[in-house]
Amino acid sequence: METASNITPLIQDPTMIFFVVLLIILFAPIVMSKLRIPHIIGMVLAGVLVGQHGLNILERGNSFEVFGQVGLYYIMFLAGMEMDLESVKKNSKRFIIFGLLTCFVPLILTYVMSITVLGYSQRASFLLGCIMASNTLVAYPIVGRYGLGRNSSVMLSVGSSMISLFMALVMLAGLAGLFSDESGLTFWLLFVLKFTAFCAGSVLIIPRLTRYFLRRYSDAVMQYIFVMAIMFLSAALSALIGLEGIFGAFFSGLILNRYIPHVSSLMNRIEFIGNALFIPFFLISVGMLINLHSLTTDPEVWGIMFLIAFFGTFGKAVAAYLSALLFRLTKADGHMMFGLTSAHAAGAIAMVMVGKRLMVGPETPLADNNMLNGVVIMILVTCIISTLMTDYASRQIIFSENAHPNPNKSGTDDEKIMVCVKYPEIAPQLLELAMLVRNQKLNNELVALNVVYDGEKSNADREQGIQLLEKLQQQASASEVQVQPQVRLATNIANGIKHAFRESGCSEVVMGMHVHTEVTTKFWGEFIQSLYNGLNRQILLMRFAQPLSTLRRIQVAVPSRAEFEPGFHRWLERLCRFAGQLDCRIEFHGRNESLSLIKDFIDSQHPSVRADYTYMAHWNELPQLAGNIGNDHLFVVVTARKGTISYKNALDRLPDELTKYFSGTNLMIIFPDQYGDTKEDNMSFTEAQHHEENSIYDTLLNWFKKTR
Repeated sequence: METASNITPLIQDPTMIFFVVLLIILFAPIVMSKLRIPHIIGMVLAGVLVGQHGLNILERGNSFEVFGQVGLYYIMFLAGMEMDLESVKKNSKRFIIFGLLTCFVPLILTYVMSITVLGYSQRASFLLGCIMASNTLVAYPIVGRYGLGRNSSVMLSVGSSMISLFMALVMLAGLAGLFSDESGLTFWLLFVLKFTAFCAGSVLIIPRLTRYFLRRYSDAVMQYIFVMAIMFLSAALSALIGLEGIFGAFFSGLILNRYIPHVSSLMNRIEFIGNALFIPFFLISVGMLINLHSLTTDPEVWGIMFLIAFFGTFGKAVAAYLSALLFRLTKADGHMMFGLTSAHAAGAIAMVMVGKRLMVGPETPLADNNMLNGVVIMILVTCIISTLMTDYASRQIIFSENAHPNPNKSGTDDEKIMVCVKYPEIAPQLLELAMLVRNQKLNNELVALNVVYDGEKSNADREQGIQLLEKLQQQASASEVQVQPQVRLATNIANGIKHAFRESGCSEVVMGMHVHTEVTTKFWGEFIQSLYNGLNRQILLMRFAQPLSTLRRIQVAVPSRAEFEPGFHRWLERLCRFAGQLDCRIEFHGRNESLSLIKDFIDSQHPSVRADYTYMAHWNELPQLAGNIGNDHLFVVVTARKGTISYKNALDRLPDELTKYFSGTNLMIIFPDQYGDTKEDNMSFTEAQHHEENSIYDTLLNWFKKTR
């Protein structure tokens, strides 16, 4: 790349620089959408236009380097966060095969071309091959916009990109070692030792540190800063051992994957800040590196750029479509794999700069200026190809899914969750629980209800309820979830919940177990027993001992004949979503008849959920499970109402057993949907009010007759 122009940039004021960048971030998507071109290309082209090799409006100074580096780390970190680790384990052979193909096919093609056509030395050709073997997930934000982060072809592309990047960096480190006095067996042994220590230390320390922090601090800003600190620390340590920082950023994303649910407000903040600021900064900074003038001043660069881009991209295409053919994937999946793995960005420039530092002679670097210029312009070409192909593949996959919907996942779900809140201590966690178990595709709003006892303090309690619901609305809006708040007065809390439930057309209730023992010493609290006896829809009770994101295992006690209840699939679906969002293992305890149906459901509907099945002969064995429940486990009890198919007399002892053996544990109690309706269920709200008034009148009349 030619020496930068000595002409002073048009804009030097930091405020105006930031203003221009924001204008680019704002208008690039608008202009590109009119042209039906992915907006990522607009960011890169805008960088070419305003950079020192374009109109020289802005200088690529330290701020662009810092923000651009952060944006690159953000892309890799989000890629690690989006990975479905269970699918990675199940398809590890595919990841390795595609990773090796997408690394060595372009490397070999570029290496042979460089020696035979360009006439480069073996070492310079190997450097160029390493550059084309790796790739950068520049087009990954497009995937996130279409909601395809967990598509199989996307995960294969992300995983293979990390494998190819790792292999390329290792080979580059070996190439650099050949120019060092410390090359040889000692160099490789030391590298393997440092790499092993980095991976082992990250896996052992980061999860423990994360659980400790999330249990004790719930402030949104502090949690975000903690996650960013982990990402940068991992990136810095990765660079320290001889690998690029992007590997450490991706690895930290993999480790933090299960501690930050994808529907949580923390994840939403991470994605929002990255996509709104840091990732666009990275794309603009890449464009500012590209010097199109070199194409006119040195025609040789045209040939170098064309050959590098063609053979490297052709190698990536061969690897992608060959892998899709071997794995029996669709043509759209092949397009996606090629699109995501074909782009090169700042990592390629970093590699060629390493080549410029390696001297094959007193004044002869391994990589000359023509190679550098060819690589930089190749970045623009491959970014355009990658973004266009990824956008096209994303559309094809979406169209295919809509044209061939899964028959097992129909759109007739009546799901609408009501969250009953009273205590500010647990209300945010109840809302988080509802967001974790809700159907993301339906995107139905949640109903947040606060029932106030109609008494002397009703006005003050109502104001407190309104303030509590406003905070919950803010929490939900951070995750882009709509909440319908309701505050209502009632002389009977249970009746108030039931009436609001029917008015809102809800399908189930999420509520917490009472936490103030000075109010009542009963296990069920003041009104829960009246609620589940009078409402035949699913009720989910929760007792929190620690944050949900820190749970590592879910233990579920299933009563015999639970599979015959009408609410069987509803509570099972909710638990599978819950385990999937937390990426934790779930273990079911029950009879073989129930466990076999549960296993069939999970295998067909939620194959990525890690589930275990343990035989429990009789409900009397429930206390024995206490010894297997740790502090970071959630114990779930699926119970039943009296007179239902799965009800048994042993359930009458449930409050005493839970109090004696499971005190202090994370606890969830589920009352499933039941057959039949109560008389009150068959009435409208107005009829129910008249029925309640008439019942009181009849009671008073009978009492009056008896006294006479």
